[in-house]
Amino acid sequence: MNEDLIKNALEEDNLDAFRDEFTELHPYDQAKLYMKLDKEIRSKIYHYLSPEEMAGLFENLEIEEDEYEELLSEMNPTYVADMLAQMYADDAVDVLNELDKDQVVSYLTIMDDEAAQEIKELLHYEEYTAGSIMTTEFIAISKNQTVRSAMYILKNEAPRAETIYYVYVVDEDKKLAGVISLRDLIVSDDDTMISEVMSDRVVSVSVSEDQEEVARKMRDYNFLAVPVVDFQNHLLGIITVDDIIDVMDEEASDDYSKLAGVSDLDRMDRNPVGAARKRLPWLVILLFLGMMTASLIGRFEETLNQKAILAVFIPLIAGMAGNTGTQALAVAVRGIATGDLEQESKWKLILREAGTGVITGATCGVLVTFVVYFWHGDWFLGFLVGLSIFSTLIVATLAGSLVPLLMHRMKIDPAVASGPFITTINDLISILIYFGMATLFMSYLK
Repeated sequence: MNEDLIKNALEEDNLDAFRDEFTELHPYDQAKLYMKLDKEIRSKIYHYLSPEEMAGLFENLEIEEDEYEELLSEMNPTYVADMLAQMYADDAVDVLNELDKDQVVSYLTIMDDEAAQEIKELLHYEEYTAGSIMTTEFIAISKNQTVRSAMYILKNEAPRAETIYYVYVVDEDKKLAGVISLRDLIVSDDDTMISEVMSDRVVSVSVSEDQEEVARKMRDYNFLAVPVVDFQNHLLGIITVDDIIDVMDEEASDDYSKLAGVSDLDRMDRNPVGAARKRLPWLVILLFLGMMTASLIGRFEETLNQKAILAVFIPLIAGMAGNTGTQALAVAVRGIATGDLEQESKWKLILREAGTGVITGATCGVLVTFVVYFWHGDWFLGFLVGLSIFSTLIVATLAGSLVPLLMHRMKIDPAVASGPFITTINDLISILIYFGMATLFMSYLK
């Protein structure tokens, strides 16, 4: 890709040179170059590319949600409406969902009626559901027609369809009856009825199903597309694998953000004030939880006054509890996100994590007992620290696995049980166990 040649063509207003180079690029490369250009240079592209050509570029943009409004404001409203009409309906809906309602109404009003109606139907579906990511640009044929007539329909409608690898079959009531692959259509005899060659064991998703569940189903079945139906099994649209890849990326980024105690981590805020505003809510919550930890330590002030050496091991015990709790949390959240926990008993996970806590706690407890003894020459101090680590690792491991399971049961995103949150909770628990044991056995310490 000769970026300099394309930029020079734009700066020199050389339409032919620009189109010769730019239109030969893949739409993804066009989108990357488009975003590198200054606003003033970018404005020339709208005069050099048709709305249809611009639609292909826009479908491949990888930008932040709030940038769509800025880019569209550079174009003539009629040009924008024509471009959105040329995009696949589900991609156009993704763009319109990031705009103000007044802007959406304005673009739909000046858009071609057929395209506007198709987009309006998709805009009504709740966000993050199968309906919000499906496309209505698919090919459906009747089970009561021949392969010859089906191929005629396929050839005529293929240019407007998002994918033709699967052709879905409906009955007289427009209900999903089966599916037939493009390969089976090609190799079948022209006079064969579709009902004879189609597969009636078709996997579909409900229009209201969560997009994460749809992604999991497509992953499990290795589908390139999946049909979307309503509660009466009417075929409404299809979801293609490219949209599911976007969903998986979005969900993974969202879960990672929550595990880190940050919202919208995927958005690289150029403004430090904006970044701080997103992080502060979690930090304020964790600040008050930390104050509770400090208050708890203050309640054991008398114990610390009698044996100041106990303070040395506070970071060790709290840190070990936080680390092991985060490990258990990651296992539980991943199991919920991938659906693995649906295939095995949740009690099995809890028992396994409890066993892991016992083994890791015993190992670390024995090691630290000997280390403390050789360091301070006090067997009982070593035993106290070792026993505290043994107990806290068991409790922290159980907390790390139980908290996300409880949240999932309460229909709350388990990723909300983020690393910083579970770490702070385990700090409280570990301090309580450590100083509780120290107070109880104070008379045995040297």
